[in-house]
Amino acid sequence: MLSARALGWALGLTVTFMAVEAVGGFVARSLALLADAAHMLTDAGALALSLFAAWIATRPAAAGKTYGYYRVEILAALANGALLLAVTAGIVFEALQRVRHPAQVRPGILLGVATLGLLANIVVALILHRAKGESLNVRGAYLHVLADLLGSVAAITAGAIILATGWVLVDPLISLGLSLLLIAGAWRLVRQSVDVLLEAAPRHVSLPDLEAAISGVPHVRGVHDLHVWTVSSGIVAMSGHATVPDPASHQEALEEITRRVRRFGIQHVTVQLEQSGICE
Repeated sequence: MLSARALGWALGLTVTFMAVEAVGGFVARSLALLADAAHMLTDAGALALSLFAAWIATRPAAAGKTYGYYRVEILAALANGALLLAVTAGIVFEALQRVRHPAQVRPGILLGVATLGLLANIVVALILHRAKGESLNVRGAYLHVLADLLGSVAAITAGAIILATGWVLVDPLISLGLSLLLIAGAWRLVRQSVDVLLEAAPRHVSLPDLEAAISGVPHVRGVHDLHVWTVSSGIVAMSGHATVPDPASHQEALEEITRRVRRFGIQHVTVQLEQSGICE
């Protein structure tokens, strides 16, 4: 599976360069570099969690888990988003302390290590880019890596400014700006994961349009108890009741309903046909 291979390569590269950035950050006394290393640490955990989720999601369904383990990927995405929010909050706190009490930074080491980190993050991002559309889980890991890539750019910018002007305050200020971007991405991931777990209707499916499409099927006289939800990334399910007074038309109506519903990107369709409306 593309996503599992991509996550494996990304994890190996991330762990390697996380160690490089952490050592470089302590030696250079740079918060921007340490912040980037901290994000790489969370990335390593996020990638490991995502890799485990991608593996366990392939396990077959069982009597006790009729949908299998697809939702594990959504739980991993939620955990990754929450972890990124927590780490970013810590960076914001430390940056505010540095604004009040600026620390001396060694810009030469900062620039060198940040450049290596940037190259590593670009490679990891390219690896995950092809697989990010497979699931919300991989997208969460991809967001972590993009956050690191931005962190490396921020650290390089801070190092260049300090080297040119000696203005050490730029280090925490850039960290604060980066944190705002990270919070936005992490919050979006958390919100989407929660929507899936709450079985909210997917954003690309309009319930009124879907109901109209079913109601327009020949022999259908009414639609009710219509529900659409996401089982996992790329797997959308629907259930509903359709009133078809003539029993002889049930099979024809069912086939046409299924065909129309599939246009909305819904793969798993369950429709109860009734001669008169029940369970309104």
